[in-house]
Amino acid sequence: MLSMNSELATSPAKAALVHQETGPLRSRILDQYQKWKGTHYQWGGTTHHGVDCSALMQHLFNDAAHLDLPRTTGEQIHRGVQVAQYRLKAGDLVFFQTGPNRRHVGVYIGDSQFIHASSSQGVTVSTLTDNYWQEHFITARRVAGSSV
Repeated sequence: MLSMNSELATSPAKAALVHQETGPLRSRILDQYQKWKGTHYQWGGTTHHGVDCSALMQHLFNDAAHLDLPRTTGEQIHRGVQVAQYRLKAGDLVFFQTGPNRRHVGVYIGDSQFIHASSSQGVTVSTLTDNYWQEHFITARRVAGSSV
């Protein structure tokens, strides 16, 4: 299994070789989401008693794809390869600037939807096309290869 603690390839061609078990990644992420759905948000939280956005991504990717992501959004935003919003695929991380020194992360699942730990709704699915998320979107990163 790949450890995300090492830098990934930077070219898209090499990124496709990063992780070979991405076939049903969307289904595996959705299965993991069902286990976390409704868990309340807790800044710094890492358990079902309360979880923040970056810890949720750690759990989803570890359990769904055996990928180890770093603990913080600030570290996760540097993993994988950058992806344009119009090229998003299920399993891509999506990042938002939600305040002067605050970033937020979720995982794209297709159909303009992403899973994240919302400070107001807990672990939920939101829509990228909502004005709030469009206004705060900053980048997306592909950490699990280029095909799902």
